[in-house]
Amino acid sequence: MSAYTLLKTQNRAKRAAFATPHGTVQTPVFMNVATAAAIKGALNADDLRAAGCQLALCNTYHLHLRPGEDVIRQLGGLQKFMNWDKPVLTDSGGFQVYSLSGLRKIREEGVTFASHIDGRRIFMGPEESMNIQATLGTTIAMAFDECPPYPATEAYMDASVARTTRWLIRCQKRLDALREQGAYTPILFGINQGGTYAEKRIAHAQEISALNLAGYAIGGLAVGESHEEMYRILDAVVPHLPQNKPTYLMGVGTPENLLHAIARGVDFFDCVLPARNGRHGHVYTSQGKLNLFNAQHTRADIPLDPACGCHTCKNHSRAYLRHLFKAKEMLAMRLAVMHNLYFYNNLMQEVRDALDAERYDAFMAERLDAWSGRSGI
Repeated sequence: MSAYTLLKTQNRAKRAAFATPHGTVQTPVFMNVATAAAIKGALNADDLRAAGCQLALCNTYHLHLRPGEDVIRQLGGLQKFMNWDKPVLTDSGGFQVYSLSGLRKIREEGVTFASHIDGRRIFMGPEESMNIQATLGTTIAMAFDECPPYPATEAYMDASVARTTRWLIRCQKRLDALREQGAYTPILFGINQGGTYAEKRIAHAQEISALNLAGYAIGGLAVGESHEEMYRILDAVVPHLPQNKPTYLMGVGTPENLLHAIARGVDFFDCVLPARNGRHGHVYTSQGKLNLFNAQHTRADIPLDPACGCHTCKNHSRAYLRHLFKAKEMLAMRLAVMHNLYFYNNLMQEVRDALDAERYDAFMAERLDAWSGRSGI
């Protein structure tokens, strides 16, 4: 069971608490991406807790390939497997329908993949995805959907969205059947699709809202469209999703993207950017993004961000991190990713504090002004 309690609103921005069987999530929230039950950059569950992470995101497709959901079940479920005592959300495998477009074939029953690891054939449909996610013991299961390419024709999008709706209903029925059998069943979130066609997005949002799910995601954005197009779609579709349920923007994004989306009513996020950028020497700070490969940091005996309370900033200088990256030491990635995940989670705490104080608009303006024109220094 789950319960979403709306605590505050400011215009369309939402401040809420989402109670789950594995703990209560304070929103807005950023989910750290642990695709294969680990954060890329050599971080463990203790590091996630230190960064203020509330909810980790793992991937159904990748965990199905290795080690396999039955292995994870035998070892006590996903939380015990990765020593994580908080909620977990699993992506359904639907994004791989998009990202592995050269290795899959879509039909009504589901999708046949050629494994990116060894080429073996794998079939996954709505029922298989729900079975895997339930076996993993995840807290929140995402519905199996098709993430369509960008751009896509109207005819393709119509067929894709209709299929996503049929698959969502099958996901719901499969979890109902598992529940009737006495099996563990996760919380189900549906996914809104429709590309950059606002009318299709709205119609789909209205259709899936009628299913009365526990939460709703907006998928198929940040796949090539401009930020302006993404904000236009959020302006159109979010008002047609239930305000009294979590609204999750999948795969987004930069700190600026998060603040703009929160102002439009989104309160769940995930993105690989903080970890990916950290592994390449790009770190986020209260004054903008830094590129640690820039020569100006060679003798910089100051933290990445003097205003930051993370382990990296408390103990190491920009000069040291730059040296580690230049020397290709693994510690460089670990320290930079630790900082970036702390930055994202701390930003969400500052957002929640601003909403509690009813000053989100001012907070957003202050942050965007501080970051403007300073990226990559």
